Order: sequence, then structure tokens, then C-alpha cells
Amino acid sequence: MVRNQAMLERFEFELARRSPVDFRANLAIADGLLEEALAVGSMPRPDPMEGIETIIRVARALNSV
Repeated sequence: MVRNQAMLERFEFELARRSPVDFRANLAIADGLLEEALAVGSMPRPDPMEGIETIIRVARALNSV
């Protein structure tokens, strides 16, 4: 359980700021995620416009708040 949220956020910010960006590692992670999505069949969708009405309805509801 986090007792001091502000301290944790400062720690995470400083850790991210001091850590160098590793392009190859990030690319490997992205490739792995793509392979997994393809393996489970979630990408690519057979019909990219499938469910667009629901997405639009949710976007309108969120934007009206």
C-alpha cells in the first residue's frame, strides 16, 4: 500500500528522467506485443470499421463531461 503518493510520483519521475532511452529494447518490446496480438487474433481486425458506432458513442459521452 502506498502511503505517500507524492513521494512515489517524484521517485518515478526522477527514475524515468535519469534512465537512458534504449531504442532497441523498446523496439523489442513493441515487436513482442505485436506478435502476441497476432497470436491471439486481436490484430488485424477483419473489418477495421467494426464497432465504430460504439467507439463514437463512448467518445461523445466522454467529451460531453
